[in-house]
Amino acid sequence: MSTNVVAIIGAGMAGLTAALSLARHGIRSEILEQAPQLGEVGAGLQISPNASRILRELGVLGEIEKRWCEPQEIRLESGVTLGALAAVPVGAFARERWGAPYGVLHRSTLQQALLSAVLRNPLCKVHLGCHIEKPGDTEIARAIGEQPDLVIGADGVWSRARARIPGAPKSSFSGNIAWRFTIAGGGAPNFLDPLNVTALLGPRTHLVCYPLKEIGGFNVVAIAAGVDPGETWSEESSERQRHTLTEQFSGWNPAIRTLFSSLRGATFWPLYQAGPGRWQNGCDTVLIGDAAHAMMPFAAQGAAMAIEDAFELAGLVASMPLPDALATYENVRQARAARVGKRGAFNRFAYHARGPVRIARDLVLATRSPQSLAADLDWLYGYQAKG
Repeated sequence: MSTNVVAIIGAGMAGLTAALSLARHGIRSEILEQAPQLGEVGAGLQISPNASRILRELGVLGEIEKRWCEPQEIRLESGVTLGALAAVPVGAFARERWGAPYGVLHRSTLQQALLSAVLRNPLCKVHLGCHIEKPGDTEIARAIGEQPDLVIGADGVWSRARARIPGAPKSSFSGNIAWRFTIAGGGAPNFLDPLNVTALLGPRTHLVCYPLKEIGGFNVVAIAAGVDPGETWSEESSERQRHTLTEQFSGWNPAIRTLFSSLRGATFWPLYQAGPGRWQNGCDTVLIGDAAHAMMPFAAQGAAMAIEDAFELAGLVASMPLPDALATYENVRQARAARVGKRGAFNRFAYHARGPVRIARDLVLATRSPQSLAADLDWLYGYQAKG
């Protein structure tokens, strides 16, 4: 039986990418989004070549390239001394080596580009303000006016669509907190690099900074241990939380501590992850993006994995019977996500190293050329998603 109409729960990056990817194959999508409107959510975002390649296929890369920054390097530096540790070339190097660009942008820039493409596509329809607490067949059919052939759960780390899949993943707090904020270019401290992505490394903590063309300033993310605040993914940081942030970076360079002490408007993001489990039920439901594999940001691949999921799922659904497509998707994408997750866990260990491990890390990095570090990422950035 061919797949003609798909219900997608969630109009984030995963859901919108899925709709555009399905439309390439002539498959109609009905996107159900509980928010009454899609606003500017979040802050900065890194899009690596494995994802930008797909965005190019979907016809949205050109639009976001007008507004993003294309850094020349991804730099690793000491958060204590601000000294250089290593660098991976991107910029023109990324286009040449991996066949697609590496860019940084505001999350809403990508969201709006995807949404605009969806709204222009006659095979895609968005239903805003459509809250489905228990996404059973009746509720979904009532929302879209028909029974879909397939339901895609693209509704994030606390996915309600998981209820349709026995043995689906469960979410848990990772023990880490991200503080996200932006800094205007005119008031930015000197250690913020306007041409590159910089990861500053320290004991149990790290800081990622990169330019945002849309605001003429910088996106900054500080990641450290924290306490589970309950089911929330973003909220304004309190005075107590800002004090905790300052304490956790107390051994860092004075310029960074000064930056934290003057922060206002920082957003407090507890980081949740999805455990093991089934991503599909063998007949009519499948999970993509954070609903399937919410992961820590230590490899900067959360958005890229959602985009890959959506693109590859669409290609499989269009080319084989639905049960076979779902089983193949689960096998292929679980293996891919697991490898990316292992890379993120390695990065966390390396970034947050202390004592002798930190010294050994710095010595190893000092012996590696930028090209050899880039070669370690060929499997990740050079991945050719099949859509």
